[in-house]
Amino acid sequence: MPGALLTDLYELNMAASYLSRGMDAPATFSLYVRSLPQTRGFLVAAGLESALDFLEELSFTEEDLAYLSTIGFEDLALEAFRNLRFDGEVWAVPEGTIVYANEPILEVTAPIASAQLVETALLNRITTHTTMASKAARYRLAAPGKDLIDFALRRAHGFDAGMAVTRSSAIAGFAATSNVEGARRLGLRPAGTMAHSYIESFSGEKEAFRAFAEDLPAGPTFLVDTYDTLVGVDRAIEVILEQGLGDVAGVRIDSGDLDGLSRGARALLDQAGLPAVRIFVSGGLDEVEIERLVRAETPIDAFGVGSQLGVSYDAPCLESVYKLVRYDRRPVVKLSAGKQTLPGEKQIFRGPAGDVLGLREEDLPGERLLAPAMKAGMRVTPRESLADMRQRFEAGLKAVPERARLIEGPKAPAARVSSALSALAEEARASALHRT
Repeated sequence: MPGALLTDLYELNMAASYLSRGMDAPATFSLYVRSLPQTRGFLVAAGLESALDFLEELSFTEEDLAYLSTIGFEDLALEAFRNLRFDGEVWAVPEGTIVYANEPILEVTAPIASAQLVETALLNRITTHTTMASKAARYRLAAPGKDLIDFALRRAHGFDAGMAVTRSSAIAGFAATSNVEGARRLGLRPAGTMAHSYIESFSGEKEAFRAFAEDLPAGPTFLVDTYDTLVGVDRAIEVILEQGLGDVAGVRIDSGDLDGLSRGARALLDQAGLPAVRIFVSGGLDEVEIERLVRAETPIDAFGVGSQLGVSYDAPCLESVYKLVRYDRRPVVKLSAGKQTLPGEKQIFRGPAGDVLGLREEDLPGERLLAPAMKAGMRVTPRESLADMRQRFEAGLKAVPERARLIEGPKAPAARVSSALSALAEEARASALHRT
């Protein structure tokens, strides 16, 4: 795990100041997404396990402290950092939960120095995983009943991001991943075909397909578009029939008119008595293109998605924030134009009429989404399986309003604010203005 210095300098500056002044009262910070991108009708919360791992292991090494001494931190601050651990509590929505703008994904309560210091790491983990899970969910909406394969590792912004994509896409119900290490760590199904270079290295397509089938006979998928796609399908058919692979083989099309070529390939395969051979397509596909292919009833069985998924191309970041909502029992607010906050520890109450954002201690109807995840710096519940997260996602997705499920032009619902939270906000605003 990355150490305590994988943070922004201003977090260390503030923590040092709090510690030097003996400011150790509990502070609550709320992490949420302020507004959704135009192409998102909802988000899928993810990254909690990574965030909790970081909090449990937070500490400064002697090497960390030696470096901090060279950039201006005094001995008093260094000694305080040496003893600092995260011993607070976390409330969070479980991974795979559908959330909307301004709804807390997690809330942290701890002595203010440690609660402040973890801001950057928590934002990094929650934002990355939630961004990727939310993008993957759109592919699921675009292609119901079709297999989706994560091809994103080579295009992700680094291996950590690639692993986040693999994990988040599994939560959103992807069938497999090309990321072998991700499959090993997470217990997923690895999947892969061949590259055009493999075809080009042989004297002909049929020779390449035959060699591949002989060397990897367990369900080979033949890449047929290196030269002429439909001729490539014919060559694949010859090898499939020759090797008796009709029940396990597939063909992959990676370029061109995917609708027309897939229909042509299906016709050739059916004419050859190979109805079980699957058609797999790839090639920089986004969810809009996939939805159009599915709506047109193009005979495609599976989609490989890489670049567009791996960087969440249409919405590569979220406006995630980590805001102080209470300090030393005092509810606090930010009044900046367009960036106002709501005070106090919160709860999301989800019911048939939509979400209500209220105070944690309120007793309102509906399912309570935030639950204790950590107490005294330690997890309070066992680690969940990806299967559990996927099941939660699938159940939640069914309840998302139709307008928020649209691939093009989605409209996200907004949570209503409870009367008690509204009243506390007015009180905190008045107090804040009095303090200026």
